[in-house]
Amino acid sequence: MTLASRSDLPRTSMRAVFPREAGGPDVLMVEERPVPSPGEGQVLVEVAFAGVNRHDCNQRARGTAPAGATDILGLEVSGRVAAVGPGVTAPQLGDEVCALTNGGGYAEYVLADAALCLPVPAGMSRQAAAALPEALFTAWLNLVELCEIQAGETVLVHGGASGVGLITIQLAQLFGADVLATAGTDPRVELCMLKGARAAFNYRETDFVEGVLKGTAGRGADIIIDMAGGLYAERNLRALAQDGRVTHLSSGGHPTFAAPLSLIMQKRARITGAQLRPLPGRRKHDIANLLKQRVWPELGKRIVPEVDRVFSLEEATSAHRRLESGENIGKVLLGAA
Repeated sequence: MTLASRSDLPRTSMRAVFPREAGGPDVLMVEERPVPSPGEGQVLVEVAFAGVNRHDCNQRARGTAPAGATDILGLEVSGRVAAVGPGVTAPQLGDEVCALTNGGGYAEYVLADAALCLPVPAGMSRQAAAALPEALFTAWLNLVELCEIQAGETVLVHGGASGVGLITIQLAQLFGADVLATAGTDPRVELCMLKGARAAFNYRETDFVEGVLKGTAGRGADIIIDMAGGLYAERNLRALAQDGRVTHLSSGGHPTFAAPLSLIMQKRARITGAQLRPLPGRRKHDIANLLKQRVWPELGKRIVPEVDRVFSLEEATSAHRRLESGENIGKVLLGAA
């Protein structure tokens, strides 16, 4: 039986943030938009908080959204289910959720695939929950699915103090890995270790290759999670163990990968990478189910998100500047209330 749409929505318009043209943070603006209606398999979330991610900055710089997506930025939110589309049995009207979205999160309301909505963990604030979806889905895709992490392996996480970096450290530790990390300041290094890294290296002062090899008795890291793109291509290979895997989460402003082929062959290295947004919906649904089974019981205990700063929708320009400055420690959020 197909369920009909259900809603307790009292409004028809909402504030939303979008780039008026391609450019820097100053092109972001707020305007009134119609509140969208959920279709088959969708829910409408009344947004409490939205995560600010590099992909949002990239879309702003391009000035265009991917085909079929809204021009409103924002790929993850937390909030309350305000309307339920046909065919949806869960979540239900009024449920508190955090959700992965295909854009639209920088607004007071956003559509989300019901299968990509996860309950706000017991005892966790909606603010903290907004920092979970993009980081957890990305970390799972790269660490678990692409790199096939095994207990006892050594994982090096670059950008360890970023929102996704901190979640990746904790997820790797949950799987029984020995975790190392890099970060750009001593306070960030300390936070990486507080979140579970056995050692962390300030890449401005320390050669991470030397640190990794020394910390593994010359063996190297089995898995390297990279956000610096081609900048670290050769150094990553030198820090990699035999049969190691390197996965790229971002180009980091260095989109060209160049490294000695001899190193790849000598180490039987596997070089891969993935972007979450273009991933087929079915695979995202599968990851959501696995996260609910394997990770959700540990949230607030062994996996705790770190929020850097919260800005209002009207302060989205400042939020983007904060993220692009690299000064953030953890996730930058927008508050929609």
